[in-house]
Amino acid sequence: MQTRYPETFFPGVKYRPYMEFAVVAAPERPFELIRGGVLSEVTVAYETYGTFAPDRDNAVLVCHALTGDSHCAAHNDQDEEGWWDLLVGPGRPIDTDRFFVICANVLGGCQGTTGPASPDPATGRPYGASFPEVTIRDMVRVQKRLLETLGINRLSLVIGGSMGGAQALEWAVTYPGFADAVAALAAPGYASAQAIAYNRVGRQAVVLDPAWQGGDYYGGPGPVQGLSLARAVGMITYQSEPSMAAKFARRTRNDQFEVENYLDYQGKCLVQRFDANSYLCLLRALDLYDLGMGHASYRAALARIEARVLVAGVTSDILYPAYQQVELVQILKSLGVRAEYAEVDSPHGHDGFLIDFDILKPILREFVGTALPARLPWLASIFRAPRLAYFGARLVAENYP
Repeated sequence: MQTRYPETFFPGVKYRPYMEFAVVAAPERPFELIRGGVLSEVTVAYETYGTFAPDRDNAVLVCHALTGDSHCAAHNDQDEEGWWDLLVGPGRPIDTDRFFVICANVLGGCQGTTGPASPDPATGRPYGASFPEVTIRDMVRVQKRLLETLGINRLSLVIGGSMGGAQALEWAVTYPGFADAVAALAAPGYASAQAIAYNRVGRQAVVLDPAWQGGDYYGGPGPVQGLSLARAVGMITYQSEPSMAAKFARRTRNDQFEVENYLDYQGKCLVQRFDANSYLCLLRALDLYDLGMGHASYRAALARIEARVLVAGVTSDILYPAYQQVELVQILKSLGVRAEYAEVDSPHGHDGFLIDFDILKPILREFVGTALPARLPWLASIFRAPRLAYFGARLVAENYP
């Protein structure tokens, strides 16, 4: 493990008290990216919750969304609230009294993990726009290296929402059998043309800001206006007409509609905590997202999955409409994958996976309880996934000691 903070040229990085760092790529073991390019050094920022079981078989990986980070939950009453506090913690659906939880900032991010604001070892200057193109699969491959560093060779669960859900599904395809269960909330199996179109507008808002300077803006204010506008576009896609109407209607304040004030505020907040080049990098990764990439077909990729899968869609989601999750589960079931669909009936749009905890809690409790039933210690040596054969809905232990 690395104890010192990794160097970055992004002034908005927030190093937290419980954040840890691991070097997962070095000159003697570089990281080659799917679409070309090599990183000779990669550091991952991560946080952990709970404790390992004696045989280290209780690990859960929580994957964050586009502008998230490793701080999915508070570590104690004095710690800052996390983005999934009501789902991760003692007695919660992802129970840290039972599971050892890991949450890592993704490759290409700007909150501790190597990304465009990191120094290029060859020059000492920030990578900027020269940072290699990242895919969701690359993020997962870096997470795999992190788990290897931590001595974890199996996961009980991989879970995430939106871009985090895409990572969870990619885990199931790229490393079949590594995780017992996977839960993807508000995430499809590939990016649709409409989702790509939304992201295109956001990226153009950044790169057309003269302050972007071709990505070489570090040391200056950077593309504040462009990133703020990109965030506004994103926030529109994360919500729905009913949620907008309920929150803002046609109310005004300071000679602006309240919805305009809201979008301005969200933009100002993001530019303080997120690097514009990272935003471009991760939006592109979302556009490239397709579980079928590199496989004979989309169905062939899904057929690789061995984990039990939960896919949840939000009824009012306009970014990744619920029908896309329904379609994914239908294909998975047709391939014999143990998959189930849950619907979050909410007016909050895509952001439902970050808001509708009263709906999500029972869904996740039931899935975790069914897919990962608590085991008596004396049964642990018998009921391991490699030693189980599935016959319909029955689990039959093979080769008793």
